Amino acid sequence: MTKKIDFFTWIMLLSITFSFGQSQFNIPGKQKDKIRFKFINNLIVIPVEINGIELSFLLDTGVSKPILFNITNTDSLQMNNVETIFLRGLGSGETVRALRSKNNFLKIGNAVNVNEELFVVFDQDINFTPSLGIPIHGIIGYSLFKDFVVEINYKSSVLTLNKKESYTYKSCRKCETFPLSFHNNKPYIDGEVTLGTDTLPVKLLIDTGSSDALWLFEDDRYGITAENNNYFHDFLGRGLSGNVHGKRSKISAFKLKDFTLKDVNAAFPDSLAIKYAKKVENRNGSLSAEILRRFNIIFDYQGAKITLKKNSNFKADFRYNRSGIVLEQRGFRVVRETVDNNTFGNYGQSNKDNITISTVQTYRVDLKPAYTIVEVRENSPAQKAGLRKDDILLSINGKKAYQLKLQDVTSYFKGEIGKKIRLKIERAKRVLGIEFQLEDVFKKKELPN
Repeated sequence: MTKKIDFFTWIMLLSITFSFGQSQFNIPGKQKDKIRFKFINNLIVIPVEINGIELSFLLDTGVSKPILFNITNTDSLQMNNVETIFLRGLGSGETVRALRSKNNFLKIGNAVNVNEELFVVFDQDINFTPSLGIPIHGIIGYSLFKDFVVEINYKSSVLTLNKKESYTYKSCRKCETFPLSFHNNKPYIDGEVTLGTDTLPVKLLIDTGSSDALWLFEDDRYGITAENNNYFHDFLGRGLSGNVHGKRSKISAFKLKDFTLKDVNAAFPDSLAIKYAKKVENRNGSLSAEILRRFNIIFDYQGAKITLKKNSNFKADFRYNRSGIVLEQRGFRVVRETVDNNTFGNYGQSNKDNITISTVQTYRVDLKPAYTIVEVRENSPAQKAGLRKDDILLSINGKKAYQLKLQDVTSYFKGEIGKKIRLKIERAKRVLGIEFQLEDVFKKKELPN
């Protein structure tokens, strides 16, 4: 049976009341479980087993139900009790066709749920794998957070699931606890932003699934606008319903009680891409992982609260990609590597000090990740140097690209102003050398009087 539903009907389908029904995670025979996660581009990647198949998921407080995608290579995955619906999320595009599947077995660490409902999206454009450089098969949030007190230690990359009934809070003088409000099973927190000389209260979705620092929804009624700040136009990411563009800027400060961060990155997404997200009453934007990673966090959904403690990331600078390049891993390329085989011998001589070393050079052919330029920001150093969309990166500052992780490559683009970037790229089977210097992304715009 196929039926089309609007956004608000979809939200009702994804919602679960705080009575916590039969769909529930448990840790048999244990009070808590620790899960080591991968931390890539500010995002948490955890192993999730679905119906006996192990996959990789993003931990995303911004979703109500698990969403599965990029499953073309997991043909053996069996889905139970399915029906077709249509979903809508961030982005200015159309709805996305999906399957709603019930009665699925999920396992995360030692935590199991034998009756989980999830959504399967087959749109190949919805895929986090190219932007993170490792396979990502889905996202999960509320389904896990509702059943545990969840601790996230960003520094040690450890997620701890604690049974609610046995969890005891430790005394912590440097911690701050904040009340959470919930809409459609997603957590919201109240904070303050300083735009120019104005300090404004904001209600923000806590979104561990966004690698940015802050998203703010421009609204003249609340005085939230990028127009009084330096900003540049940029690609912000991809939502369920298409690409999201907008303005990137810096705000003077962001404050949560006694925690104050200065010169904070802020993105102001185009209104068309967030027209449904803005329908949540009084929502002003999102608090995302570039800020969240600066704390050790305790999420307590049942107690409707969150506890934060500063970690060693707290004073780290907020930096932007100053190159204008957006890279993704797009498949693999064949690479021939040199291998030196050393042989030793004394050729029958009795003097053991006379040893001959023979070096034989051979080659090994292997498949390595191919990093492709998918966006070049207008008027950026990369564009002015002649880089184009679909150029394939071969090396950066003398290091072969395939020997680096994707996030290591992009970290070069967040360097100091004036840093020289030397690239070798492949374009139409030709190898080109290109150089440029990183620039201040805001230097082209002056603040108004």
